[in-house]
Amino acid sequence: MPLRALALVFATFVASAACQAAEAFTYDDVVKRARELVDERYAAPPANPIPDILRNLKFGGYQEIQQKREFYLWNDSANAFQVKLNHPGMQFGTPVNVNIVDEQGVHEVKYDPTQFEFGKLEVDPANLQGLGVAGFRVLNAINSPDKPDDEIASFLGATYFRMIGRGQWYGASARGLAIDTALPSGEQFPRFTDFWILRPGVHDDAVTVYALLDAPAATGAFEFVIRPGEDTVADVQAQLFFRNQVGKLGIAPLTSMFLFGSNQPSPTPNFRPELHDSDGLAIRAGNGELIWRPLNNPRRLSVSSFAIEQPRGFGLMQRGRGFSRYEDIEDRYELRPSVWVEPVGDWGRGAVELVEIPTGDETNDNIVAFWVPEQQPEVGTPFKLQYRLYWTRNDIAFHDPNLGWVSQTRRSPGEVRGDDLVRRPDGTIAYRVDFRGTVLEDLDPATAVTAEVSSNGNAEIVENRVVRNPATRGYRLLLKIKPGDPAKPVELRAALKTGERTLSEVWSYQVPAQEAAANR
Repeated sequence: MPLRALALVFATFVASAACQAAEAFTYDDVVKRARELVDERYAAPPANPIPDILRNLKFGGYQEIQQKREFYLWNDSANAFQVKLNHPGMQFGTPVNVNIVDEQGVHEVKYDPTQFEFGKLEVDPANLQGLGVAGFRVLNAINSPDKPDDEIASFLGATYFRMIGRGQWYGASARGLAIDTALPSGEQFPRFTDFWILRPGVHDDAVTVYALLDAPAATGAFEFVIRPGEDTVADVQAQLFFRNQVGKLGIAPLTSMFLFGSNQPSPTPNFRPELHDSDGLAIRAGNGELIWRPLNNPRRLSVSSFAIEQPRGFGLMQRGRGFSRYEDIEDRYELRPSVWVEPVGDWGRGAVELVEIPTGDETNDNIVAFWVPEQQPEVGTPFKLQYRLYWTRNDIAFHDPNLGWVSQTRRSPGEVRGDDLVRRPDGTIAYRVDFRGTVLEDLDPATAVTAEVSSNGNAEIVENRVVRNPATRGYRLLLKIKPGDPAKPVELRAALKTGERTLSEVWSYQVPAQEAAANR
């Protein structure tokens, strides 16, 4: 046999053997572990005795701890991905088991404190033996071939994870599962206890991660297929098993931060006009209706529910993309990704739920959104789900090109202009809602455009007027309201129309309880 042909046969044999070895551990094995675990009594993770100097760190101090580059997994290989381990510290004290699946089988990744740099921290690695790792980050040359170690994904803390695409900065996060969020009984925080990362081949453009979930009420097996790019996209499948009935199951939960924005300006002077990782919740219903809900930082916990049948998608979005919206050269909020959930298969009836929590600073994620199925899963019956996650700055790709979309919501005390041309407060709350989109730009300027506005009955609509915005070639809704009972929220809905034709998505806005009177 010619030497070249012999080499080809040998290479084919090695590739086949590697494939068979890698397939020795699959997603089905994680499902089996989750099914077995549900029959065991839940055991909370044991306390990890990390030193106080690590436990009491602030985020800036925690960032001082970095794994040394030469110890990144696969840093000496030709494949497109590397893995960097996260050290315990701050609230990330519970270790997780990280395993690599490759042609030799399954290998546990051992913690070694000498693999880490501690920066300015006065830490002796000899005192850190046995701590374990807190999580990991996936690296890729997403921005430049000369930078193979840019992060594209991070799994750290409970079931939280986040990803970024090309040119993006970390912002909103996702979670594996939400259980009993915002219920009086108290929320459970499921956690990923074990991970298996499949070593990609040289030509693979995606990396696969398996995860085992455990919580007092449930166990689960997850698979993430992560494909970096302009948008980083993760295909997620999961199978859940329940120890007992949950009060509320949150599917594909997203978390983010909203401190203040154009619809809710900062109560104190700040050089940044807006400060948020996301500025609204977008929903695409099965009937084609699009809803845009600007976010709030309420004075009290607020829970909103949007009943949907056959959801086609929802997400916490960052529509404000101009630098002038934030003026922050250190944190670059205009580069934070929107996160969009696209269901796979029939999710049936249910609701997208939005939870808004008061916060006084930008270090706390105070926004949560997830899908709640109408039929809660039964104990003893496996619950399967699939969806796709997009981490994107291309927000327009998730708009309906046949409808206008809300580009901003601005709020101020209402005014009236006197005969002397001086503006004076008139006791109302005023909103300026800008709608944009090709369908609006292409309208004949002579077209009569109106807004169909409704409320929950807790406000008088004083003004409802639509004008063309020559700066954007879109339309601006001028809305004034007088709230009724300040102890109750005001719910508003509006959409642009011409005759019977709907021109825009639905602007769905809430003036939180107790804020209606304070902001007049």
